[in-house]
Amino acid sequence: MRIIPTLCLAAALAWAGGAALAKDTGLIFVSLERGNEVVVLNPDLSVNTRIETSRRPRDMQFNKDRTLLYVACGDDDAIDVIDVATLEVIDSIPTGPSPEVFAFSPDESQIFVSNEEDSTMEIIDVATKTVVERIATGAEPEGVINSVDGQYIFVTSEVADMVHVVDRAKAAVIKNIIVGTRPRRFVVTPDGADLWVSDELSSEVHVIDVATLEIKTVLSFVPPGFRPEDVTPVGMAVTRDGSKVIVTLGRANHVAIVDARTFDVLQYVLVGSRAWDVALTADEKTAYVANGLSDDITVVDMVSMVPVQSLPVGRTPHSIRVDD
Repeated sequence: MRIIPTLCLAAALAWAGGAALAKDTGLIFVSLERGNEVVVLNPDLSVNTRIETSRRPRDMQFNKDRTLLYVACGDDDAIDVIDVATLEVIDSIPTGPSPEVFAFSPDESQIFVSNEEDSTMEIIDVATKTVVERIATGAEPEGVINSVDGQYIFVTSEVADMVHVVDRAKAAVIKNIIVGTRPRRFVVTPDGADLWVSDELSSEVHVIDVATLEIKTVLSFVPPGFRPEDVTPVGMAVTRDGSKVIVTLGRANHVAIVDARTFDVLQYVLVGSRAWDVALTADEKTAYVANGLSDDITVVDMVSMVPVQSLPVGRTPHSIRVDD
């Protein structure tokens, strides 16, 4: 594990002043799970820099003002902190074994992180970098997301085929919802009404009614020329108005663009091999898809719903985020 020194004065000032220095940079960040780095692309898709991280960087999340990018590093049991202004790792937060996906509390005082190897979700105090709660989950937890009102934390268990509903005030699981085979990631619609859960090995997405915590509908995906067993949904992104959800279909080498109100597939879009994660630009005209087996990203025009470019980025892209 790389040792991150105590923040020097210059780094601390960069942290404090980052909002002015790094506002809406348009930079695209891609974590490379086997490259042990985050590659940073300029808006024109040229490489800006490569940031060395702790081993096996996976999920990434910005803080609210986008001055900091947090990166879960599974093989070093840490969440690295990147200063968006300087594009350097300036701190590291220790976690339990094999952190994979995480989310911030609404006030950003806590991090909720799934620890794949010990079947827990940890609640970490950001200021002190200490664990304040460990909540048991099913085996191999992955996806973590908050309800819009902050009442619930949802966690997937890949092995148990469950979504665990954690009451944040009680710091306890209050319900387990059976979904499809090997649930992975979440999105919540902006109105807070629907929770979408990708089920990697059953070629499905379950949509859960957040008010009742009951399954609302189940979506299946079969792009032309593929069998259901070839379709492995994982990453998702939702538009700000909640009208569309983009679902990456893994080994099917496509993403599905779905009408979030009718649940109809509007288009299947051919991308790279093992489409794993997706992010939208702020104007929602472009989607970037991270392809884990072809070591590239695909640029999708959301107006025409066609791929326009592929770009090699490095070994095993996992997650992708856009600072705009």
